[in-house]
Amino acid sequence: MRARALTVPRAAGERTRRALADAGALREDLAIVEEEGQLVLPVRDEARVLPAWGELGEREFPPLPPTGPSDFRELLPWPSAERAQVPRAFDVVGDVVLIRLPDSLLARRFEIGEALLRFVPSTRIVGLDRGVRGPERRRSVERIAGSGGWATRHRENRLEFDVDVERAYFSPRLAGEHARVASEVRRGDRFYDLCCGVGPFAVTAARDGSARSVVAVDANPEAVALLRATLRRYPFGGLVQPLEARVEDFVRTAGPAERVLVNLPHEGIKYATLVAPLVAPGGRLYYYEVVPRDEIRRRAAVVENALAPAGPFTVTTVRSVHPYSPASDLLAISVDRRES
Repeated sequence: MRARALTVPRAAGERTRRALADAGALREDLAIVEEEGQLVLPVRDEARVLPAWGELGEREFPPLPPTGPSDFRELLPWPSAERAQVPRAFDVVGDVVLIRLPDSLLARRFEIGEALLRFVPSTRIVGLDRGVRGPERRRSVERIAGSGGWATRHRENRLEFDVDVERAYFSPRLAGEHARVASEVRRGDRFYDLCCGVGPFAVTAARDGSARSVVAVDANPEAVALLRATLRRYPFGGLVQPLEARVEDFVRTAGPAERVLVNLPHEGIKYATLVAPLVAPGGRLYYYEVVPRDEIRRRAAVVENALAPAGPFTVTTVRSVHPYSPASDLLAISVDRRES
């Protein structure tokens, strides 16, 4: 069957597939095609596709055989107009499923939870995600189906992380970013993972042993404890130094590093400016921020201006990682500190 096609490098395939699925843009009746180190993903005709995601065109796709419902909303015994109001996207963290719902659907959250429990294989508990709050970035969740607590183990990029979705920050939507950043670490680099949560950037960066040192910093003691539990399972765990500290305190005594990462999307500029002096000449700052779509094109200039007092910085890439809301995206911004 002929359909719109998005071609991306294989390394970016899962990240892009998830972004398309979250946006309701991925056709689930057609098979994804692999050819010459690239993946070709079938895209819905009416879907909005960001230019940064890949090359858009058309091609023939083989159909997928029916395997049951392709959308958990089909399991809701509601009229189609009511099912359409339920968000399509949800997150899977280990055996935990999380979903956000608008206020208009809160009264029916338990029905939605039961549908997800049936739809996602090996799900133990389904939670209503009420958002991340406070300086320690703890998530407020309510059980809407299943049983047990919120602690789990999440697998990605051939690694397994100890996670507690209620007590420490973790996003399964960043698996592609964890791998991408790790692939850019050069032999002998020092790496700072600031606001690290349970440490997926730090652990992934440490795995191949190229880094000279990896420091993972978070103000939440439970996040740091979960990171330590993960590190104990791996022979390279000793390369990572977990620190319980506020970024404001850490930067006062830390020396320069070739790779510095800040994943605090809602307070971005304030922290990027604070940590800019830590980036060694010739090093790179990885910076994540939620930005309204109508401001994305201007964001590189805004970030460079904010960093200018700390030295000569140049934004090298601005990439949309995934939609965050109907009007905004999570951006991954790479900024290089030029040799002076």
